[in-house]
Order: sequence, then C-alpha cells, then structure tokens
Amino acid sequence: MATERQSESRSWDTSAAALGHDRPDEPAYAALADDLRGRVSGEVQFDEYAQVLYATDGSIYQARPAGVVCPQDIDDVQAAVRTAAEHDVPVLPRGAGSSLAGQAVGPGCVVLDLSRHMDSILDVDPEARRATVQPGVVQDHLDDRLAEHGLKFAPDPASSARATVGGGLGNNSTGAHSVRYGISDAYTEELDVVLADGSLIHTREIVLDSPEWEEVVGQRDREAELYRTVRGLVEENEAEIEERYPTLKRSVSGYNLHKVIYENDAGEEVINLSKLFVGAEGTLGVIVEATVSLVTRPEETALALYCFDDLIDAMRAVPVALEYPVSAVELMDDEVFRLARESTEYAQYEEPIPDGTEAALMLEWDSEVVDDFQTSVANTTTEFVTEGAAFDVLEAYTDEAQADLWKLRKAAIPLLMSLEGDPKPYPFIEDATVPPEELAEYVQQFEEVLADHGTSAAYFAHAGAGTLHIRPILNLKDGDGIEAMHSITDDVTDLVLEHHGSFSGEHGDGLARTEFNPKMYGEALWGAFQDLKSAFDPDWRMNPGKVVYTDSETASERGYPDSAADTDMRENLRYGAEYQSLEPQTALDFSDEGGFSHLVELCNGCGTCRQTRGDVMCPTYRASEEEIQTTRGRANMLRAAISGELDEDEIHSDRFQDEVLGLCVGCKGCKSDCPTGVDLAKLKAEVKHQHHREEGAGVRERLFADIDSASRLGSALAPLSNVATKVPGARWAMEKTLGIAADRKLPTFERETFVTWFEDRGGPAVPEAEAEASVVLFPDTYTNYSAPEIGRAAVDVLEAAGCHMTVPTDLAPSGRAAFSSGFLDRARSRAERNVEALLPHVEDGASVVFVEPSDAVMFQDEYLDLLDGDDVEAVSAASYGVLEYLDVGRADERIEFDGAGTSLAYHGHCNQKATNKDHHAVGVLRRAGYEVDPLDTSCCGMAGSFGYEVEHYDLSKAIGSLLFDAVDASDAGIVTAPGASCRTQLGDREGVDERPPHPIEMLSRARAR
Repeated sequence: MATERQSESRSWDTSAAALGHDRPDEPAYAALADDLRGRVSGEVQFDEYAQVLYATDGSIYQARPAGVVCPQDIDDVQAAVRTAAEHDVPVLPRGAGSSLAGQAVGPGCVVLDLSRHMDSILDVDPEARRATVQPGVVQDHLDDRLAEHGLKFAPDPASSARATVGGGLGNNSTGAHSVRYGISDAYTEELDVVLADGSLIHTREIVLDSPEWEEVVGQRDREAELYRTVRGLVEENEAEIEERYPTLKRSVSGYNLHKVIYENDAGEEVINLSKLFVGAEGTLGVIVEATVSLVTRPEETALALYCFDDLIDAMRAVPVALEYPVSAVELMDDEVFRLARESTEYAQYEEPIPDGTEAALMLEWDSEVVDDFQTSVANTTTEFVTEGAAFDVLEAYTDEAQADLWKLRKAAIPLLMSLEGDPKPYPFIEDATVPPEELAEYVQQFEEVLADHGTSAAYFAHAGAGTLHIRPILNLKDGDGIEAMHSITDDVTDLVLEHHGSFSGEHGDGLARTEFNPKMYGEALWGAFQDLKSAFDPDWRMNPGKVVYTDSETASERGYPDSAADTDMRENLRYGAEYQSLEPQTALDFSDEGGFSHLVELCNGCGTCRQTRGDVMCPTYRASEEEIQTTRGRANMLRAAISGELDEDEIHSDRFQDEVLGLCVGCKGCKSDCPTGVDLAKLKAEVKHQHHREEGAGVRERLFADIDSASRLGSALAPLSNVATKVPGARWAMEKTLGIAADRKLPTFERETFVTWFEDRGGPAVPEAEAEASVVLFPDTYTNYSAPEIGRAAVDVLEAAGCHMTVPTDLAPSGRAAFSSGFLDRARSRAERNVEALLPHVEDGASVVFVEPSDAVMFQDEYLDLLDGDDVEAVSAASYGVLEYLDVGRADERIEFDGAGTSLAYHGHCNQKATNKDHHAVGVLRRAGYEVDPLDTSCCGMAGSFGYEVEHYDLSKAIGSLLFDAVDASDAGIVTAPGASCRTQLGDREGVDERPPHPIEMLSRARAR
C-alpha cells in the first residue's frame, strides 16, 4: 500500500493553475493534449515548462518531449499509449529520471511519468520472499517496508533513495553488491506490461510445450504472436547467442535473448518474457506492475580498504579478492581522494586514507557468508599487504566506520562532476565491463586510448564485477571535444570486445551506446533485435532510438522505420558546440562556483533532490512530488532561461517568479545535499534581486524584507499591537490587502526588548578580567522583539560558562530577510554595518554568537558572498550558533547540569544542516544529561515569510506535516528546535497551545542552581 505520507502529499497542488497561471500547450501538440485530457484521469502537461523539465535525465543528453502524462493507474497508461498511437507520437516511460545513458529522454515523445501516482507496494509475501509493486515505488521505500521481514530487493544502485523499481527494471540495474547478488533480471518473476497498441499482457514462467504453452500460443492474438516470435528468434540464433553474449555477472547491453528461455528450479525448460522486458528501456512496452523475488538481509557486515601505490597493482588484485567470500569489491583512485581532500563536505571521510594511496580496493563481507569477520579480514590482509602489493589497510567493523567509507566511495561522481570549468568527467563509456581477470590489461590499454586523445580520467566503482566507471574528461561545449567523445567510444568498444566484455555493465544503452550495439552483437543478432522490436512495437514508437535501430538499407529491405539518425551519440546533447549561456553581472560573488551560469550548469540531473527521506532537500518536492519543485527542475528552468531556450523575458514573468523561484523556501539543503552543490537558495536570491531591479517589488515583499522595522514598531506599541490583530475582520483585511494568511498565527511582541533588558540589568555580569572568554550576543529580530526570554536564557548559560557578555545596540538586522527576498543591496548595507561594528570586538578576541540559526549562517556563509576582504572573513570566522559555540570550545563543560531523566526530540534548522553545523546541539544537550532523539527531518516549511504568505500557506502546512509525523514517531517527551520559524510551525500544530522551547532554554532549565 502507498504510505500515508505519500497519500497526504498528493493533496497539495503547486501546479500553474493552482498558482493562478495559464499553461498554454505547444500548438503542435494541442490536439493530442486535448485528447489525452479527455481520456486520462492523471495530469496532462504539454506546455513549454513541462517540456523543459522532462527534456533531461542524469545523462549528457537533452531532448524536448511533446508533453508529459502522469497516469493514475493502468487504465491511464493504456489510454495514453493508444491516444499517442492515434496521433503517431512516440511514448517514453520514465521513473525518477536518474538514467545515465539518456534512456529517459526522447524528442517529441509523450513521457509517462510513472513515479507520480503509480508508486504503491501492492503485496509482500515474506514466506515466498516475493513482493508485487507498481513501477513508481522508490526502491528504498520498498526496502524499508521489507526490512521488518528481514528481507530486501537485492539490486542496490547508488540512486536507490530516489530511483524507482520500474526504472531499475527497465535499465536492468544492479549495484555495489552484484558480486554476490547479480542484477535485476535474476529477481524479476512476473510483469504486467502495456504494449504499443495499448493491450495488457501478464508475463511469467511458462513451461515450453506444456498445456499452458499450447493454450497461450493457440490463441489468435498479439500475445500468442509474441511468444512464437521470441521462441523462434532464440532457437534460430542459438549458436550466435552462445558466442556473442559475454559471460559476465553484469551485461546490460542489447536485449536479453540469452535469458528469456532457461531451465527452472524443477529442471523444466521455460520461457519468461519478463526477462526480456528487463533491460529493454521501455522499447518493448510499459511495465505497470512487477512481482520480484527477495533476499534475506545480512545482520552484520565488515569492510576493509586496501591501499596501493599503483592503480594497475590494485587491478591485478581484483581477481585474487574474488577468491575470498566477499560480497563487494569496490575501487577508488587518487583523483577521488584528491577531490575529497579539497572538499569541505567529504574531507573528513578522506582524512584516514594514507598518503601515497594511488588506488584502493574496498572489500565487504557479510554475516550470511562468513562467521568471523576478524579472521576473514586477516586472511585478505596477509594476501594483499604482507605478501602482496598493498601497503596498508583500514578496517571497519562498526556501522559508523563503514558508513564513512561508503560515503567516500559514493562521493566519487559528485566530486568529479564538481570540477571547475567546462571540461568534466562525463558519462558515455563509463560502465564498460570486462572479466575481472582482464581488468589490469584493459585499464592499461584504456590509458593509452586516453593518452592518444590528450585527456585523462578517473577510475572508481565495481571492480569485483569487472565494471569500472571510467569517465574521460572532455569539454562537450566544444566541437573537438564532442568528436573526441565519439572517437574514444569507438576505440574503447573495440577494446572491450577484445577483452570479451560488454559495452554496458550497469547504466544501459540509451542514447550513449545504442549506436555501437551492432559492433557487439554482430549482424545475425542485430537482425534478431530488429525483428524482436518490430514484433512488440510494429511502428517503432516505444522509446525510439534506444537499444536497437535500423539503417536505410534495413528499413528498405524489411519495411522498418529508418531510425539510424536518432542514435548518433553526438546528437541531442545537453551541451554542444552551439550551446551558449548568459553570464550576467551579479550582485553576489559567484567566483567560488565559477560564475552564475556555471553554478546553474553544475546540475547533472542525477535527481538526488527527489529523495523524500533523509537529508534536507528538497522540502517542497517532498510535499508536492512535482518535478518543478526539485532542485533539478529549478536548475533546468534557470539553464533554459540563461541559454536562450526560453524567451529572454520569461525569467521575469509572473509564472517563472512564482512557480520556479517562489516555491523555493531557501532551506539551503541543496548546498550540501546536491551531489554537485547546486546552491539554489543563492541563485534564487540573485535572480530575485535582478527581478526587483527590472520590475520592482510588491508591498508585502518589502514589508517582509524589512521585518525588523515592523517588529520594532510592534514592540513599541505592545500590548496594543498584539490585540489589534485579534479585532474581528483584521486578519481577513490583512489577507486581502497584504496576502498574509488569515489562518496563520502571527508573532506577538514584548514591550521590553532583549536589548533593553540587558541594559537595564547593568550589562555583563562576568567582568572581562575574570572571564574565560568574551562573547558578543547578536540581538536578532525575533529574539529581541518577540522572544527575549530566549536571549535571557542564552545569557544565563553563557555567563555560567564564564563568558563576558556584550549585547551591542548599534547593530543592524543580519540581513537574512532581505537576502532571502532578493533585496541584496539592503542585505549588503546591513552586512557592511554589522561587520564594521563587530570587527573591533573580534579583533579583541571575542566570538559573535547567535540564538537564531538562520542569522548565524547568514554571517558564516552569505556575508562572504555579499562582501569582500579580510574584515568580513574575520567576523564570519568568529561567528557561531550558540550551541555550536558551546560545543566547539566545550564551554558547556564549565557548567554543572542536571538534565537527567528528560527526553528531547530535536529538530535541527535546515540552514545549519546545510552548513554541517547542526550536530553541535545534540552533543551539548546530551552532555547536559538529556536523552536526545535527533529527528531526521527536512525544512519545517515556515521558511521565514514563506509560511505566512496566503498562496503558500497550504504547501507550508504540508511540508510541516512531514515534521509532525517525525515528532509523532519519536518517544521523546519534549520537542525542541533552535529556529524561530520551526518553533512557529510546531506551535501552530493542531492541539498545541504554545511554541516549543529553544535548546538554549533547555540548557538554562537544566543548569544546577
């Protein structure tokens, strides 16, 4: 069954219509779109925005579809396929769009987005170890459901947090543990598939020449014809199949003619068309339901990472490693280590790697295979270190230690794709596979190919299966680079054949490798592929140009379409020799990112932003599950705008501002969670700034950008200001005039501000001469005017730690509200004033401390984009969130606490999570004696002004509901959160009468008096 969260999220509509914008269909497809809307209950989107959003996947390709259909059920899929056939338009089934070879893009196609609604787990049978699912279910969601039975779906692609099972089957996916488990086709038992004519077939094992076989083929229908055709093709080409298909654990090029007929467990010869649809990339039909077999989940694992000073020595060690009972053998090279070392996010994982490591093999064992991890590791260490070429080993037995090594391994692609400049290590021949015993020679010859073309590559991935992700570094915005890509592919495919390998061992054919499949399979099997395609898809409309194609001669001879032009790997590139983008004059400093356009183009389409569990991004997608609400979707729209793909004024249209940028909550999660670091919050701030300069800004935008002035007035007029909003009709008037949601509780104001309280108490209680440290406590807007008790708690704790306290009266607001709203001139002015005022304190050795996380991060991060020079760098480096300050210097250890016996559910602030500063609070609270449950949550959904805006209120509450679910799932007695927005959202929850406490308040309460 679909999870409750998934069902709830679908009620939040962020479509153009819901936001009050028209979505005119492209005229060429208007009739098709109208017919589809009349026959399909799911969404039908044929406007330019939808075309841009679905024009890319995780590959190097881009091709605008005709439009997108999000089917609700199998009937919708059948109706969409039939309607497309009537209009002679091709059909392309798609999951998460994380494909790396271009399988999920196609020019002029009707894209069927099966991830939107068809994402239910229909049945789990633990006894039979089987599960039946719809194609759109995310693999990690399936595995989460299976975990309670000690089971899992064996293939484990790195993209499992967002990749769908249907997409994995279409691609014949696998993962790091293919050494033990193999690939998807081995676990696919039964399928329901919609064919090109809209008919539905159910595939399963059928014993050849049995009564069931005779019954099936005795019918005068499409299904009978397919079974007869497939059996005939296999039997006619038996010798070629035996000779041409490589004997590897991984080979996903072409069609699975070698696996469709086999001997079952009972020793019977069976045919199962399910095996044929797996890896077919949607070219034979649309998988709408799948029954897959499952494996047991090992209770424990262990890792050992062996360090070599030479890549080829590491390659020679791979077949030796496979002589041991390992479940994974992974490779990383020195380029991965170098980039990790220079990365803020990944440096901590690279730190244990010994100097001089040119390559490392990572071996895993699991408790279902070995009983004694220590002995198993000792045996391989003797083999590789004592007697072999490895010079060191890192052993990992705890979950935490293993997770760090896996994070380093999985960081390879994001690290490589974040290289500065246009040359990138692009995927196009990156997963060719050869027998492991031939890896060393293959890599040496691959190096020669690269040298001949004047480039280099990085090496990583699944060495144990003979699959190395080798990504040559090329500039695909340059004609010579594009030709080099084609030439390298030609040379490498020759090399792979010499080593009895497969052009693809994991990522499929798509637009990248289909062109070269005739070379791999030969004339006879290539003809069989064409006949197979024609039998299943007579008009060749199902995801054309993938896996198989026909040239002019074959088309004329057999009456098939001539599709060779669709398969040249140099066509339909996302970037090409003609690609140009605008590099605008920006208010923010984008030099660290290589420029504004380069930051936009860092999005490689991998779709990490579509994950709905763990990390922060992307909260609006988690609530709406619409592609445009992903970081990828927004980056695609921005790239289309700056490259001329959209009209030059489109970026300033109400629709673009509202639908593309307006629903970004500025959580900054993409800054850390996006594998290549696409910082959409920063991009949004810049574009909004440019928009304000071109088009002006509304009253509400200006009000929220200067919320400090409004709060100061509210405090001066308190308590009258608090009563005024409760006058009947006042909230209705605010909603109608300012667009502030009437249903949202407004903050109240205190007459005595925090600054006034600090002055009236006589300033610092700890003399500077007697202090352990000096602290400047920043009086943020919310704390100063609405919640001074939080500031008082901070003073209490910090003074208990021996800090000399200063609360300046000459500071401006941090500028966070202005920055987030795109008023960058105002934000810069406030940054300049604050840096000037705080610099003397910092030069005297003081730290600047904040109780509001978003203000702390403003100083730590955004100030460096707004200002240049040593002064801002000094103030930024001295700035801390209050819990961060206590933790970094262990200042809390100077305080006596007694929080024992109280449990806390801690919701961290998204800005601090994005800058890797959120963990400090948990450590301090635990040292104070509290039992802390850190919630694995995203943004709360308030996001400053976002949750107050009437058009965003429902979406804000939808995002908040995900937080509420996490709170409900926790056994903790008290919820605590450092962000004012987070506490507002939690305090507005139904049945809750007051806001949760700030963690600093919990520390103040726990302090022994």
